[in-house]
Amino acid sequence: MVATLHDVARLAGVSFKTVSNVVNDYPHVRPSTRQRVQEAIAELGYQPNLSARSLRSGRSDAISLAVPELRLPYFAELADEVIRAAERRGLVVLIEQTNRDRKRELDLLGSARLRMVDGLLFSPLGLSAEDAALVEIDTPLVLLGERLFHPSVDHVTMQNVAAARAATEHLLARGRRRIAVVGSHPGEVIGSAGLRLQGYRAALDAAGIPFDERLLGPAELWHRREGAEAAQALITSGVDFDAVFAFNDTLALGAMHALIAAGRRVPDDVAVIGFDNTDDGMFSQPTLTTVDPGRREIAERAVEAVVQRIADRGIAPQHVEVGYSIVQREST
Repeated sequence: MVATLHDVARLAGVSFKTVSNVVNDYPHVRPSTRQRVQEAIAELGYQPNLSARSLRSGRSDAISLAVPELRLPYFAELADEVIRAAERRGLVVLIEQTNRDRKRELDLLGSARLRMVDGLLFSPLGLSAEDAALVEIDTPLVLLGERLFHPSVDHVTMQNVAAARAATEHLLARGRRRIAVVGSHPGEVIGSAGLRLQGYRAALDAAGIPFDERLLGPAELWHRREGAEAAQALITSGVDFDAVFAFNDTLALGAMHALIAAGRRVPDDVAVIGFDNTDDGMFSQPTLTTVDPGRREIAERAVEAVVQRIADRGIAPQHVEVGYSIVQREST
């Protein structure tokens, strides 16, 4: 049975109104009474009804985070950081998974579920630039990632091009000249793959190294299996390479597995760098060098932006690019 305010009131020996005052943190409650009510809440495991509270106050003290897929460690760890940042501001977070599907992303933007929350953090992958006008919704919104940059919407993102260039330069500084890519999306321009490829090519151009399309390892999905398959395809093709820049850590771990299985030593024969600085890279063999794209700062700045937007719909939109760094480990 789900505990109610009446159950709490009976156990604490106080009125329903007193329990409501404690739950809503009204100041004019005697400390001894507040403590008795809080002990009853803890004993019964009472949870406030967010919908009822929202009807009374116009606020739910909840925000939603919509990400493409929690199977990818980056989004799972981003969700963890968002929850922590929200908790520090007294907010709860409801998680939505869109599976990179355009229809699901559009359904979310028009969903009645948004009435349950005060704001939305949204990382779209299925929507395109042609859908930009559709992100102008009544719910306070902060976009995450590089898709659908819109001048009237708050936007927090990472420096994909500059960070990818720094990753490639890290390999070049270690004498690597035949740097393969794992995770490219042929024809993509705006999107993580397209922007990271742009940074990769900029580093090669600056070093006077010709771009070789044979070194591109496409992977539509960025999971371990696709990383291993892309690396194996590069090996099977016979193209010479002495380094791999994988467009996320999950691809990098799959690629390292394929390289080692093929008898290539990492980093002696092939140096490997990933992107995202997810926890798994600290425990791989060898440990994975990676780009930290500022995930914690993205979460902090995004939650702060949506809190400000909730408080004042009239403020100027914020467009934030967070910092990045190279985390050097054994794989390079």
